[in-house]
Amino acid sequence: MKTGAGMTTGCRPMIKRDYEIGSLKLNTSRKGFTLLELIVALFLISLITAVVLPSFAGFGGRKLKSEAREVASILRFVHDSAISRKETYWVKFDLDGNVVVWKGPEGEKTKKCDNLISITTQSTGTVSRGEVTIFIEPLGLRENISVHMGTGDENMTITFNHLSGKVKIKEEG
Repeated sequence: MKTGAGMTTGCRPMIKRDYEIGSLKLNTSRKGFTLLELIVALFLISLITAVVLPSFAGFGGRKLKSEAREVASILRFVHDSAISRKETYWVKFDLDGNVVVWKGPEGEKTKKCDNLISITTQSTGTVSRGEVTIFIEPLGLRENISVHMGTGDENMTITFNHLSGKVKIKEEG
């Protein structure tokens, strides 16, 4: 092994290329990531995590709210249809099967509601087992109705006011 001008030492020399663009000097031989690249990567990962994780955290609560809005919509629709068409319709809550069945202008329909707990009316009080059928006459409901829904830690009450025809959804802890 000779060393000197034009001779090698037996090891491959590292090739280093430098490019100059104006006053900017670029070095193309790199062995890892720069600090800037690491910061950008961490920022992107944290941004994606911040957007995605909150959507999974409230999944159960969102389902409860969605079901409560659907039940409120059913009550409002059947009530308004009975008044406008001058017909008697009904809504039946099967608390054991977690099903809401209603008869409206389009016929009988069914909706599965996993979070039904109980129904409160002025005439029957609070009912938490069995079925409750509410008849809605051409003049509207004759009494206030409260539908109680909930999961283990979150509850909602849908209240239908028979005098105003308004439905309110109230969140309860």
